[in-house]
Amino acid sequence: MRAEFVNPFLSSLVNVLTTMAQLEITPKKPQLKTSEIAKGDVSGLIGMVGPKTKGSFSVTFEEKLALEIMSRMLGERPSSINADVTDMVGEITNMVTGGAKRLLAEKGFDFDMATPVVVSGREHTITHKSDGQIIIMPFECEHGRAYIEICFD
Repeated sequence: MRAEFVNPFLSSLVNVLTTMAQLEITPKKPQLKTSEIAKGDVSGLIGMVGPKTKGSFSVTFEEKLALEIMSRMLGERPSSINADVTDMVGEITNMVTGGAKRLLAEKGFDFDMATPVVVSGREHTITHKSDGQIIIMPFECEHGRAYIEICFD
């Protein structure tokens, strides 16, 4: 998978969290993922299909980080992941994918997005609907980790 395809998702996540939650998050080294088990506690997954490619994108947050983002974005801090937190993760998934979609359209990649699905719980699974390799990019901040997964044919 080419960096020109992955980088718009990375920069979009950094932009969304900086803008919406005033939260600085630092990307770490990308890796290939070989398991469906999520690294965090709550994930948003969205499928994308276009004339040149199809695939999916997910963003996963550790619980502590998800609760911090909720507090910063909405002024509420639940004691654990609840329906409001999963709704917020769905919205973040939409915003990140929308931002990446705009950047990719400038490079000639166009695709439609599905409605995101949000899954939570320790060791939940993320099933990408594509045959390509799964690239996972960890991010760190003082409140925990986030992970982006990208998989395209």
